[in-house]
Amino acid sequence: MNILLMGLPGAGKGTQSEQITQDYPVVHIATGDIFRQAIKDETPLGLEAKSYTDNGNLVPDEITNGLVKERLKQDDVKEYGFMLDGYPRTLQQARALSDNLESLDSSIDAVIYIDVDPEVLKERLSGRIICGSCGASYHKIYNPPKVENTCDSCGAHDFYQREDDKPEKVAHRINLQMESIQPILAYYEELGLLHRVSGENSIDQVYSKIQEVLSKL
Repeated sequence: MNILLMGLPGAGKGTQSEQITQDYPVVHIATGDIFRQAIKDETPLGLEAKSYTDNGNLVPDEITNGLVKERLKQDDVKEYGFMLDGYPRTLQQARALSDNLESLDSSIDAVIYIDVDPEVLKERLSGRIICGSCGASYHKIYNPPKVENTCDSCGAHDFYQREDDKPEKVAHRINLQMESIQPILAYYEELGLLHRVSGENSIDQVYSKIQEVLSKL
């Protein structure tokens, strides 16, 4: 079983990927893990990637694509299949992935997109607050402190919001990701691989819909 799990920030992709790997023997491949392992192992591509990341630069597509291809060639993936998380991020990467899989005599079975209205995502992400004393995390709507303005863990009253959780920053991030993900979804829809699952239901309901897709593979 080879799948891509996709979704905008806050859609619940992380929660669902954990559940999938608990119930299915598929290998969860996150691009961040690939980079860290390749750099640690000092592979040729890993060293190339490090030369960019050490200088705060984005790693070019050809290196990223090569690192993913290297990971997909490994024995555990050949035996159990993969669930790619965080890749592809561009249409060019999606096309390169198709070419690389074809060269490995493999293919994608399904692309699962956890679909949540961008306005809902902005509310989810911009509602997070953190206790300034102990670091406990809350959400103004979905997980507020039991007593208003009082931390459940330490009783402090000092809360703050991370800079990248502020509404204007969240909106900008969501809008950018929307622009980049739409061509990728259209590409996989044209290939007949795209399955949209509403991420606005409960965690269990979302997972049930994902299982319906996986049961047909």
